[in-house]
Amino acid sequence: MTYKKKLTILSGIIAALAVVYMLTIVFDPERVGSRSAAYSWLESGQNDKISGVTIVKADETITLVRNGGKWFVSNNGKDYPAKDMRIEDFIAALSKRAPYPVRSSSASSHERLSLTDDQAVRVTVAAGAGLPLLNLLIGQADQTGQSIYLRKQGQNEVRSGEDIFTSYTNAALTSWYNLLLFPETENGKLTNANVQRLTVYRPSHDGENVPPQIFTRSGKEWTFNFEIAHPDMGKVDNYIRDILTTPGENFVDHIAPSDPSFNNSRIVLELGDGSIRTLRCGPPDENGVTLMAVSGSDWVYSIPSWVSDRFFVDADFFAAE
Repeated sequence: MTYKKKLTILSGIIAALAVVYMLTIVFDPERVGSRSAAYSWLESGQNDKISGVTIVKADETITLVRNGGKWFVSNNGKDYPAKDMRIEDFIAALSKRAPYPVRSSSASSHERLSLTDDQAVRVTVAAGAGLPLLNLLIGQADQTGQSIYLRKQGQNEVRSGEDIFTSYTNAALTSWYNLLLFPETENGKLTNANVQRLTVYRPSHDGENVPPQIFTRSGKEWTFNFEIAHPDMGKVDNYIRDILTTPGENFVDHIAPSDPSFNNSRIVLELGDGSIRTLRCGPPDENGVTLMAVSGSDWVYSIPSWVSDRFFVDADFFAAE
């Protein structure tokens, strides 16, 4: 056999083996199973249709509603501002394609995996008054504790996958509230740069009025209506940022924002667009809680007094060290 003929035969064998190898990769059962397990619970591209999300668990129902492009938490007949980014992240998790292999197709497995209607946590994604986009039942974790069992309501099929949901579904109601005194700071629509003047009316002492502190922006610095030898502009910026970004502990519904008790002290922010926002504070109660109301808002916030005390400080607080 000539060298050329041997080379041709060997080349053919190598080519045939390469084809066989490729076919074993393409049709490998584990790979095929992995591809077929890629799944998403909520069809992507439907976010604009979503009008609400409800989480029903044994002791609590959390109702999230979208109104005018904004998210709210509906509780006791009232809508409170919600954390838009948190809700959008939850919806993104529901829409994410990931490995969710089928673990059972029998209804007899539902009770064992905590996936019956009265055992599971239920997540409903609504789109107006029509049928929901998703009714998802979330059951128990597997033996590793890393994955959970899930099924769609009305279907027997059970799948499992990485637990990216219970950090949302097990969270308390208040975790969904946007409790920032100025909710616009969550999405960056309100920052220090928007504040042109800040006037602080501190609580009176023994019935005597305390002169207000006025901070006026001058380029990148601030001027004051009070004496301070060596002001630290960074401290002023941090102070204003603290006012803008401090969250409350909870919303309070037993008192109206117009209640005269909120005249105890106040902070007035004059913004670059000509608008004025006023933060009005009540006196601390016997439990060390201060209630606050913000102009233009229907909500009252509760805040620990040790937090609200940071808003009312003496002039030397702003002095350079």
